[in-house]
Amino acid sequence: MNILCIGDAMIPGSQFKKACAEFSIRKNVITVNDWESDWDRLQNRRLVIEKQGPDAEPVLPMIQNADKETEMLLVLFAPVPAGAMDALPNLRVIGAARAGMENVDVQAATERGILVHHIMGRNAQAVSDFTIGLLLAEARNIARAYTAIQQGTWRKTFVNSDIIPEISGKTLGLIGFGYIGQLVAQKLAGFELEILVYDPFVSDEVVAESRARKVSKEELFKQADFVSVHARLTEDSKGLIGRTEFALMKPTAIFINTARAGLVDEDALYDALKQKKIAGAALDVFSTEPLPENSRWLELDNVTLTTHIAGTTADALNNSPFLLVRDINKLLVGENPRFLVNPDALQHPDTQAWLASLQA
Repeated sequence: MNILCIGDAMIPGSQFKKACAEFSIRKNVITVNDWESDWDRLQNRRLVIEKQGPDAEPVLPMIQNADKETEMLLVLFAPVPAGAMDALPNLRVIGAARAGMENVDVQAATERGILVHHIMGRNAQAVSDFTIGLLLAEARNIARAYTAIQQGTWRKTFVNSDIIPEISGKTLGLIGFGYIGQLVAQKLAGFELEILVYDPFVSDEVVAESRARKVSKEELFKQADFVSVHARLTEDSKGLIGRTEFALMKPTAIFINTARAGLVDEDALYDALKQKKIAGAALDVFSTEPLPENSRWLELDNVTLTTHIAGTTADALNNSPFLLVRDINKLLVGENPRFLVNPDALQHPDTQAWLASLQA
């Protein structure tokens, strides 16, 4: 099998090549490239693609000039538009070592009978860890105290000095209860929190297994001392949390978002913080990244800000290509993969013929 691996500054192509050793098919021709090896430029380029889609850049020369016999393309953030697929007439599988699919034209792939894989939960441990860190940092003024020391001040008084909470015995509200939300609940269990969940797509049984309680969005925002967002951003979930929800929150409550900025009405959140209708917030995601020097968020003294790093750990990045390859390998040996994005492509005659040839 001819495999093209295109890495970047986060996961180099060489790491994809290492993972390819786990394929059940042993006689593979593997070509390795890196799309963007500069970390800062990668952040800028991938953010443009996440907003504008895979056509934000021309077809990459490393795809345009690749072996026309290439059957599998493995990437992280490199864009894969329809033109890239047309440049590889024998392409049968595209694998993206991430959950989001903004850099791959899935519809075009399906039309051409190209199977698209991604991986869910690759950074779930990392994001859940970071969420807990943000909760503690905002509630206990950890980042603000450190900044004060750097500036030569021994600060003991904060915006929330009269209401600084202990975590134990409080109520945690989780918006979204997929793998990350469940891990947050599991890891915070030692604090003996009451845990409320709003997620229309998760059964009561799954919620109950985590010793949590499924409630309406309104009830969650009314009762929670900490609200943490772990939902997927879709057309239906855009603006899921706005003025109505922030108006329901306790004045002592803290809001945390390590998911997607588009889930939240940022104007409504800013106003709630500015007017101290809620105690504070901790944010790792923003509609504009990086934040401009004159960002309004920097005016506030009741918010903890980080640079979209919740899911970025060495373990999460290094393991991603292996998780991807293992899932694609299920397809190659006739099993059902977990993370096939477009199962309809399995019905394409070219795909069926290719899969049959692998089993021959």
